[in-house]
This record gives sequence, C-alpha cells and structure tokens, in this order.
Amino acid sequence: MNPLSRTVHAVCSLDCPDSCGVLVTVDTASGRATKLQGDPAHPVTRGFLCGKVAKYLDRVYAPDRLLYPMRRRPGVGKAPRPQHREAEAFERISWDEALDEIARRLSEISRRHGPESILPYSYAGTIGQLGYGSMDRRFFHRLGASQLDRTICAAAGGAGLLSVYGVKLGTRPEDFAHAGLILAWGANIHGNNIHLWPFIEQARRSGARLVVIDPYRTRTAALADQHLAIRPGTDGLLALGLMYVILRDGLEDRAYIDACTTGFDDLRHFVLQPKHAPIAVAEVTGIPAEQIVALARSYANVHSQTGRPAVIRLNYGIQRSENGGTAVRAVAMLPLLTGAWQSRGGGLLLSTSGSFPFNEDALRMPELMRASPLGRPARVVNMSQLGRALTLPDAGVGGPPVQALFVYNSNPAAVAPNGTDVLRGLARPDLFTVVHEQFFTDTADFADIVLPAPTFLETRDVQGAYGHLFAGVSQQAIAPLGEARSNVHLFAALAGRMGFPEPCFHDTDLDLIDQALQTNDPRFSGITRQRLEREGQVELQLGRSDRGDVLPFSSADWFRTPSGRGELLPAPEWVAPSESRSGAASASYPLEFLPRKADNYMNSTFANQPTHQRMEARTAGLLEMHAADAGPRGIRTGDEVEVFNARGSLRLYARVDAAVPSGVVAARLDWNKFSANGRNVNALTSELLTDLGGGPTFYSTLVDVRRSALAKADATSAAAAGSVLSHATDRSPRHPAS
Repeated sequence: MNPLSRTVHAVCSLDCPDSCGVLVTVDTASGRATKLQGDPAHPVTRGFLCGKVAKYLDRVYAPDRLLYPMRRRPGVGKAPRPQHREAEAFERISWDEALDEIARRLSEISRRHGPESILPYSYAGTIGQLGYGSMDRRFFHRLGASQLDRTICAAAGGAGLLSVYGVKLGTRPEDFAHAGLILAWGANIHGNNIHLWPFIEQARRSGARLVVIDPYRTRTAALADQHLAIRPGTDGLLALGLMYVILRDGLEDRAYIDACTTGFDDLRHFVLQPKHAPIAVAEVTGIPAEQIVALARSYANVHSQTGRPAVIRLNYGIQRSENGGTAVRAVAMLPLLTGAWQSRGGGLLLSTSGSFPFNEDALRMPELMRASPLGRPARVVNMSQLGRALTLPDAGVGGPPVQALFVYNSNPAAVAPNGTDVLRGLARPDLFTVVHEQFFTDTADFADIVLPAPTFLETRDVQGAYGHLFAGVSQQAIAPLGEARSNVHLFAALAGRMGFPEPCFHDTDLDLIDQALQTNDPRFSGITRQRLEREGQVELQLGRSDRGDVLPFSSADWFRTPSGRGELLPAPEWVAPSESRSGAASASYPLEFLPRKADNYMNSTFANQPTHQRMEARTAGLLEMHAADAGPRGIRTGDEVEVFNARGSLRLYARVDAAVPSGVVAARLDWNKFSANGRNVNALTSELLTDLGGGPTFYSTLVDVRRSALAKADATSAAAAGSVLSHATDRSPRHPAS
C-alpha cells in the first residue's frame, strides 16, 4: 500500500451506456486526483477507459472551470460570449447572495404569474440517481413548477421497446462474444459504446460477421465486415423488408412465436405486401434488393448454420426521425420472429435502464405536488419544444408564459432542437435564468445567475446503466473544487430559503442512496449500499437458465406487456417523414441533413476542452458531402459553404468524400460559440415530435447547400480549413483505450 496516495472507486456518470467503474488515484497530501483508470474487476469496463474519460482530469482541473457563483453585471444584455471572455459579463457573488436572490425571484414570479411559470430544464449531464433526479425533483414538485417531459434522447426508442417487450432489457454485452452475426443498427459502437467492442471482436475471432446499418460511415462502419448506408428515416421500412424475406421463405421459428408472442398471423398478413418486398424497399432505403435478401437470410439462418445466434445492437439514432418509435418497434420484432433470444448471445440490446428497480418515487416524491400552491400536479412541458415554451405566450401547452428557467445537467442552447427559437427565448430580458454548470457553456452565456457544479469525482452517488446490468456506488474521490456544490446540496439549500417545512429536504447523500435501494424487487435482492461500497459493483439478480446463462425473453415469463408476451401488433407501418426526400418539402430543400454527435465529445460535454478538440479535429467545422451532390453545386473540398433551410443557416467547410451516401449531408454538433456564425447544427432542426414518446426529430431535417459568397475572401479561414482537412484525411481506427 502506498502511503502517499489512496485509491477511490467511482462510477462514470456521463451519459453513456457503459457506466464504467473508475479507480481514482488521489494524492494524500494535496487531495488532488492524479490518475484515472478503468476498474479491472468490472466485468464490462475490464480495466480501460474511453478516450474521453481517460483525459477527464483535464476537465476537472481546467483553468477556465467555473468555481464560484456569478451574477450578470447590471446593464449587460444576454448574448453569446467568446470563450474565455464570458466572465466579463458577470461578477462574483457569495452562495448566500445567490441563494437569497434566486429564492426571492422565484417567490416573486410564483406570486405574480403562478408557480407553473417556472420551468426546470435538465437531462443526463449526470446519470447518477441522486444527480439526475432526487432533491431537485422534490424542490420543483413542492414549488409547483412546471414538470419537464425529458424526451430529448431516448423517449421514442424507449416507448417503442416497451410496446413490444414491456421492459427495457436486452442481451448482456458480455454475451455478444457468443454471437455468430452482429447487426450494429444506428449504433456507432467504436465511438460511443466502446466497452462493447472487445466482446464483438471476440465474436469475430470465432467467425462472427459485423454488419453496420447507418447513413454515415462511422468508425464502426469503417471497421465492419459490411456497411449498409441506409437513407435517414427509412430504418423501419428496411426492418419490414427483412421480415418479408424471413416470412416469405419460411425462416421464422413458429414454436417460439407460438409460445412467446401474440399477433403473429396479423403481422404476417401485413408484412407480405408488395410494398415490403426487397425491390420496393431498395428503392426507398438505397440498399440494393440482393443485399436485403442476403442479410435477411443470414440473420435468420446463422444459428442453424454456425450454432451461434444473431444479435442486434440497436441504438437511438434510428428513433430520431418522425417515425422513430415505430422504427424501433419494427427492429425489435426481428428476434421474436427468429427466436434468437433462446441462445446465449442472441437477441437485441437497445437499453437496460428499465431493468434497475431503483425506488425513484422515494427519491423524487411526486406527492409533494399536492403540498404546492397548486395543490395538484403541474402542467408538463416537453423539453424537445423548449423554443416554443420560451417564445409562445402559453408556453405552447396552455397556462402562463415561462418567466423563470432553471437549467442544470444540460446545455439547451447547444443541444435543443430549433436552436434559433431557443436562443431567441433565452435572450429575453424578462426571463430570469439560473444555470448550474461546470463551465461557461452556450446556455450559461444567457444566465442571470450562474452556479458552480461539481464533476463526478467530487460527489457521491449510486447508479445503474443502460448498456449493462451492474449497479454501482460512486464514492467521492476529491473535495469539490472552489465552491462547487452538488444538485442535492443546491436544491436542499434552496428549499430552506423558500421555507419548505418537509423533513425530506434534510436528507443526506447517504439517506438518498439508501432510499434509492429500498425495494422488494428481487432484481435488487442482496444489493445494499454497504455491499456496493465493499464490492464496487454488483450484477442485478435476473433469472438464469439451467446452464447459468441469463437469457432474456427466452420464455414468456420475461415479458412485461399486458398480454405477457411479445407484442407484434399494431403492425409497424412505415410512413415517410414529412422532411425527407419522399416529402413535399424536398422540392425546396433536396438534401437530408445528419446533425451528428462527435466521437470524442459526450453530446456537448467536452466540446470546450483542448485535448478533446484535438481528438475531434478531423470533423470540426466540416460539412461532409457526396460527390454527386457537391459536383452540380460547384463545390469542392475546402470550399466555404452555406447550409440552409427556412429555419436558419450555417457556414461550414466542405469535405467531399464517401462518408455519406448521395442525397445526404452531415455536420457535427458543437457549441454555438465555436461556429463561424454563432450557430450550430440545431439552427436547422425542427421541434416536430416523433410518432411515439414525443421525442425530437433531429434526423428528419431537409436542407440545401451552396458555395458561400465569402469562400475566397478570407485567407485566414481558408488556411484554418486546410488545417482541419489535413486532420480529416487520417481515417485510421484508434485503439479503444486511446
């Protein structure tokens, strides 16, 4: 044992399916964290970290970290600020001053306009149970503030999965090693689910094939055995095309279907229509008919031919279009038709988040809404329509206009759709805005008060995962830097300032962790805070086969649907998105736009870190186009271009390559302040919602592109573009731990 340092077990709370166990080395003299490494005892983390978190200490100790409460200086308007100059608009204040002013303003707004005029806005900046939703929800429930429908990431896909299976559960990542065919469907595993990759490589060494279905040539697609460059928004139709071949050729598993599903005969009648035949599906999806037939037969036959099943790693990319929920339903039905769930390594993985029976009601206490001034549940505002909520008199849902916005765990100025209206709403001088953050993000630029937030090394929490089945306690490794305070501390202190009398606002971190684990659900049998602290992580207690395997949905008793079986109805009918090449809007805007997430950022997190910016340089500031679209527009690699539609425009530099199919262009999500005209990809996206779950439709976006009139005018910009493009030519894959 080294007396000069100690090792603390933490859990990465970033919005990632891997939820890694992390070992933090802390210098005992200074209390400073000096090293992070993956926990080798964690069966999924297996001792390595992704490139993002491997450099996480650069974020923790960044010189521009927000460390003290700040208040907007009198007379300074709300507007975007250049990086490192944001503090010019703010002055430092104490926590007492900040809490007093927030409590006073919220009380005043509640009296004048009603408590529903106050809107909390948060998502998964941390996915720990305490940080994501505990004391904050108690506070806003008791206040009577509007409720936030947190739809921005997974709502449509979650609704689709639940409609078929009744629970968010899937194939364990460790079991992918036993698959004979792996479909990565809308899943950039090498970019944002890296701890699944070693299990896939293990399967490939045993003869498995990896097929990627994605409109973009991702890192994963570049490493696959086959890449099918599907057109955006057509995934549901491709799934129906695969079903057509399976059912036409009699490749389904009737014994499993009869034992574990309902609605098969009606589904079969629906699928076997000419519009679902491979030749018709090929016309819409852009995937040749012969490849659709070959994939369907390979998917259905791989187990009989190799003794190893097929598995689908489905990710949330496919649900970010208008028909996204139905698309997930269609793909989720495939392993029900083939019975792939019956073998280890077969089935499908979208999310395991609903498998963790945390006692969320105990943490969030929705009953406190009855003690609020409203005396009832408050109205619900969809976070994917924040622009509407901030700019329409009735917030788009009825009731009072939004007069106060409290942002934490999110950066809506960068990530929310219809960014033009979001920024317009945030700039309102009458809107009182509080932002709890680690840095001066795009959203913090518009705040009246900014509060310093801790990193996951500076707090204690408990969490599950949405990509594996291990729960873990994250210990506090270091003291909060500066005056950073956790969500639990912040909202408990505000409750005190507001005079809320309920004892629950005095609960400590340890109290809340114990409450989260208080359940009679057998999946948490034997899992206590003390055990998690001792062991680091513990697997959920799920049913196992006679051989000791966990085989979800291998029998009917796994389903949690009303019928107790896999639901094949209603049939997943594909409808072309209104913003697609099949819709009327394509006459004005003929190109489908992919506002991609960066490989080396976590949504907008890390976008301001120099180390991560260098890792991501290959796509910074670029619009990727196919030669068939660039040529007629007179666009060549390196040209400055304008990407536009009726909602807004962007200035980017063109890269003409094979990363996207013809008819599709792609650009990367970044902070607004790092873009040429102060706008990012969400200046082009809409607030139209998905068919299920009310999620955003980021990938149902039409645009056109033209050479910028300024393309030759700025030699400095051209030189910068050349530097970016030189990075972009290196497409070699990185080692998972790099």
